[in-house]
Amino acid sequence: KAVVSTQSTGEEHRSPTEQLQPLNEDLIRQVLAEMNALCEANKADIDTMRTDEENDKKMLPGILLRHSALEHNRRCILAYLKARLDRITRFRWDHGAVLPEEIQANIQEHERQWFSKYNKTLANYMSSLHGLDLTQNTVPPKSLKIQVRCLQEYGELETESGEIVMLTLNSEHYLPLAECEPLIRQGVLQHMAAGS
Repeated sequence: KAVVSTQSTGEEHRSPTEQLQPLNEDLIRQVLAEMNALCEANKADIDTMRTDEENDKKMLPGILLRHSALEHNRRCILAYLKARLDRITRFRWDHGAVLPEEIQANIQEHERQWFSKYNKTLANYMSSLHGLDLTQNTVPPKSLKIQVRCLQEYGELETESGEIVMLTLNSEHYLPLAECEPLIRQGVLQHMAAGS
């Protein structure tokens, strides 16, 4: 029956990385039922050992084997649940504080509560860093400035250095990455790849 618990562990790792499969409650129930049966068998053997000291040595290997199976099942269930939380954590960094519907549909209530607490903890930590958004630039930039094209009439942009830049339709600029990112997300600017 340990195959059932091993199945639960591998299930989350085999699913595509941008998806979260529904929690396999049936499989978890099967593993928990197996664990209860192993526990009851161990209790019965221990009770027998207490009353019949002659069977001590005969029953001990069975008890130890069932105990090992219990530990294995427990580790598999915990690994499965941790893999789900790790994936939900990664979704927070990839998608932001509000997850897409297709991901939310497969999140259980306890996972939703954990996600909410994680969001609050992350927000509190980022605000303690004077508003630094750690979810941006998770990959170090190759350059502090990038080439951008303006996709609409925007008007003046004052950079942190005090320089005034006129953002007009189809104008191209070489600007600090940190100042371009919000405008790229808003659709005002487009990052131009090298050679375009």
